[in-house]
Amino acid sequence: MFPINLDLTRLSVALVGNDQPTLNRLHQLDGDGARYVTVYSENPIPELAQQAGDRLQRYLPNSTDINAASILFIVGIENDKAAELAATAKAVGTIANVEDVKEYCDFFSPARVQRGDLMITVSTNGHSPRLAGRIRRAIEKWLVPGWDQRLRDLSNQREKWKADGADMPTLLRKTDEYIDRRGWLP
Repeated sequence: MFPINLDLTRLSVALVGNDQPTLNRLHQLDGDGARYVTVYSENPIPELAQQAGDRLQRYLPNSTDINAASILFIVGIENDKAAELAATAKAVGTIANVEDVKEYCDFFSPARVQRGDLMITVSTNGHSPRLAGRIRRAIEKWLVPGWDQRLRDLSNQREKWKADGADMPTLLRKTDEYIDRRGWLP
């Protein structure tokens, strides 16, 4: 597995599903700033239809729809339909995730803790999402909300060091010293 963070303000996303887990994924996508989301749902729960609004298509996506998306999320769809959608995605070059069906996934959504621009993710490569979630909750307790300000402070300081001509080895040393003086990490 190769971990990456995707800028969802620039990529098109197709979301397929009908129920609460689909709504949860849509809330997550919306919260992450996804701009180009189309929701495909044959029988959406009312809350999903409301959240999706004019992004809702009341059918399963065809190959043209899937080809138009960079990313395909399939949530809570019966296995044979999910397999067919995942195969179509593979054929047209769209990466796909079928929630909780590892063999159809090109990627996995990690459990994550986010404080501003600081993000820590936990993945079990699809082997145990529950374990990843439990580890995430433990990290949440440790990574207090003030870390977002710490990152901004450190980023501002780093820009000053760069403006003063610091090279990469100096930036690394100064960053470590900055963190150590404040006792942020063990």
